[in-house]
Amino acid sequence: MTAARQPPGSPPHANDTLARYTDAHEFSNGERVKAAVFQGVGLPLSVEDRDDPRPGAGEVIIRVARCGVCSSDLHMTSGHGFTYPPGTVLGHEYAGEVVEAGPGVRKLQVGQRITALPLSFCGSCESCRAGHPIGCAQMQSRMSGYAQYATVAEDSAVSLPSSVSLADGALVEPLASALRGISCLPPTVERIAVLGAGPMGLGAMFWARRRGIKGIAAIARSSRHRDLALAMGASCYVTQGPELSRDVCAALGGPPQAVIECIGAPGALSAAIDLVAARGTVISLGMCLQADAVSPFMAGFKGVSLHFSAAYGLKDFEHAVHTLDAGAVEPRHMITDTIPLARLPDLFDAMRGGAVGCKTLVAPWTDEGSRAS
Repeated sequence: MTAARQPPGSPPHANDTLARYTDAHEFSNGERVKAAVFQGVGLPLSVEDRDDPRPGAGEVIIRVARCGVCSSDLHMTSGHGFTYPPGTVLGHEYAGEVVEAGPGVRKLQVGQRITALPLSFCGSCESCRAGHPIGCAQMQSRMSGYAQYATVAEDSAVSLPSSVSLADGALVEPLASALRGISCLPPTVERIAVLGAGPMGLGAMFWARRRGIKGIAAIARSSRHRDLALAMGASCYVTQGPELSRDVCAALGGPPQAVIECIGAPGALSAAIDLVAARGTVISLGMCLQADAVSPFMAGFKGVSLHFSAAYGLKDFEHAVHTLDAGAVEPRHMITDTIPLARLPDLFDAMRGGAVGCKTLVAPWTDEGSRAS
């Protein structure tokens, strides 16, 4: 890759990096860049030199500025349920600046700041037309946010206006996922409960409040994220205990008409069905990778409607960016730390051990020994 790719003020090109989890790609001659690579179940991530990518037709290369660390990265490298193959470069909540465009790129230009759906799709099949590109038969994963450069399909990219920082841009993916889930709510809902106060649950609270829902109960195992949940839109915060249904009803003034499950662990769906009002709605956003038993009798007896929501479409990304551009600052409260790429393996190990903030961002261009700003 030529030095012309480097934007002004970039670190020396010899210190760069990238790799990605897609099949079709080209590489330059001899240039090396850095990426955090999944080595296998039970092994730590390793920060390695990788070939510097070249964009294919309809692709751009972005200089990754920020990438959010998602708990799904832990789940999908645990060996329980779906697990990524060794050699994968993870990271799907990213934003950066276009530094090179491949043949056929029509809209994006070098220097443009973007975020992107971490996948490519055909755009014309029934699933794509319905705004569900993850169901496209030609869908390919486009991760590699845990690297200094990432390859992005132009049709998956969303431009960031000047008011939206690159750190904000790294929040668009989880916000879009939560938005898709909240869109499943019936229009008459006035009271909801959100199981889980991590980034997905907080995103659900944010969008529910913006939708005009007044009664939003945040439910979590501890009070660690109480202030954050209230700032993101919750009207009350309930710590899980032996009388959870009673406590939630008291906080909301009645049973929740909908429960948003954002835990992603076995037992969460059953808990949501227990909590929701008769003829209520349960929306699963937690994406549990293991079997999660529920009682059809209990759900049927209560007349519960159960919806599953995963991922997003371009409109969800665009709506999230527009909302941030319009002045919504609450999502920024979710960012609890920003770290260099070299610290990511240790962070993964700490998170597997139960140490969590809310949303940590990786800054791949920050020096190994320094704290990212």
